[in-house]
Amino acid sequence: MQPEADFVIVGAGSAGCALAYRLSEDGRHSVIVIEYGGSDAGPLIQMPAALSIPMNMSLYDWGFSSEPEPHLGGRVLATPRGKVLGGSSSINGMVYVRGHARDYDHWAEAGAAGWSFADVLPYFRRMEDAAEGDPAWRGKGGPLHVQRGPRTNPLYRAFVEAGRQAGFEVTDDYNGAKQEGFGDMEQTIRLGRRWSAANAYLRPALKRRNVRLLRGFARRVVIENQRATGVEVELRGQIQVVKARREVIVAASSINSPKLLMLSGIGPAEQLRANGIRVVADRPGVGQNLQDHLEVYIQQESLKPITLNGRLGLVSRGLIGARWLAFKSGLGASNHFEAAAFVRSRAGVDYPDIQYHFLPAAIRYDGKLAAKGHGFQAHVGPMRSKSRGSVALRSPDPAEKPAIRFNYMSHPDDWTDFRHCVRLTREIFGQQAFDDFRGREISPGAGVETDDEIDAFIRDHVESAYHPCGTCRMGRAEDRGSVVDPTCRVIGVEGLRVADSSVFPRITNGNLNAPSIMVGEKVSDHVLGRAPLPPSNLEPWINPRWQASDR
Repeated sequence: MQPEADFVIVGAGSAGCALAYRLSEDGRHSVIVIEYGGSDAGPLIQMPAALSIPMNMSLYDWGFSSEPEPHLGGRVLATPRGKVLGGSSSINGMVYVRGHARDYDHWAEAGAAGWSFADVLPYFRRMEDAAEGDPAWRGKGGPLHVQRGPRTNPLYRAFVEAGRQAGFEVTDDYNGAKQEGFGDMEQTIRLGRRWSAANAYLRPALKRRNVRLLRGFARRVVIENQRATGVEVELRGQIQVVKARREVIVAASSINSPKLLMLSGIGPAEQLRANGIRVVADRPGVGQNLQDHLEVYIQQESLKPITLNGRLGLVSRGLIGARWLAFKSGLGASNHFEAAAFVRSRAGVDYPDIQYHFLPAAIRYDGKLAAKGHGFQAHVGPMRSKSRGSVALRSPDPAEKPAIRFNYMSHPDDWTDFRHCVRLTREIFGQQAFDDFRGREISPGAGVETDDEIDAFIRDHVESAYHPCGTCRMGRAEDRGSVVDPTCRVIGVEGLRVADSSVFPRITNGNLNAPSIMVGEKVSDHVLGRAPLPPSNLEPWINPRWQASDR
């Protein structure tokens, strides 16, 4: 029999899992979730400290990479996306950042009516089970558990104190009223395990009789008379259609969602025709507006043997793993991103545009090239790059990976912003709080001082923070650049929505898992025709000195 349901969701990622949970909650509607990836069971995904491993495994990652980046000397950068239950929430760094209130106000101003901060805050609260924070701002009892790390390593406190000594704000909760400042970082970890969207949302949903998971490869959305009626899926070597009685919701990532729309005839007409695809809806914005965060690692030698570099040997790692397997505790139970900062780059910027992750280790994100001896590092990068890229089809073959062109560092302001990030981090590491710990600078190193030298370091060493978004932009229906309207319906096609980070008009401050889940939560109400949650009247903290100073 042909599988069918009221709602067919493509992708069991951050937003897709939230949608499956909410659309099936009252028991009145049937839901099928299509996911190509396999199980997220096993310690490599569930152990927080192992975060660099699944991201580099073809079993769990789609294996995307950028085209050679012209402004980075032709480098090809990895673009990992989760190919597993939970999607990228099962291979990410487990960092929880909502974004700044002003990010969402910008969305609304850009045409995403109903997505201002006042509108989205109630959805963040609904999804959260926050261990700490002001209850007016934070949620309790939601599916997604959010906690803070144990912060036992003295380097975390040194980082926050160094920010204060440099004249910056400190904050009790960057996900509350005040994002700006140095403080504790939040994690999607519960009882020592990665608390992915699969653990938080999909597993509870699958216990309901009205939710079904189909393991298959989505090839295209079936559209009849300008209405989506199902999804063509390859299941166990057979191609068949999963029928949607009410709606198809594409939640396949900022890379795969535009690809799937284009394969279905929705996108820039010229590109579709060049690939021999019949044009269903000429939407030139599909695949455009691609954004990401870049970061560099500023690494410092530690004079004291207290960093995680001393725990990277086989014996140490074995003991950490054994303790985690037995008790879900110890160093295996944290992602080790336990201190953070959001700061402004200069006077005249009204809310933070630089993010810091601090790590008491000197090591690459993928776990390779650890520094010899002991070290610590800050990941730093600008939040609102002006560079824009694209996702395009290479061919009409659904199995072929798309062409991803981020166009990183194509705007001159990005270079100015990054140089400032490098120099600012050196200023922070130079504060008295680090005097007992600070050895030589490992990276960039003492020989990198001038603008040209810093630019060369950035060109050779900048890495993606793995926050791609924006390729199915939400906006006004009459805006030719918009792909979806403010209820995330695809413009020009009935019965079809997109709900994931691809709908972001502009990238938010920080990591994107939290806003992606929020999109799934909010879109579920739009799909069900429910009145949105009542808007909040809380006002975010904005630095009173923002016009005069960066701190």
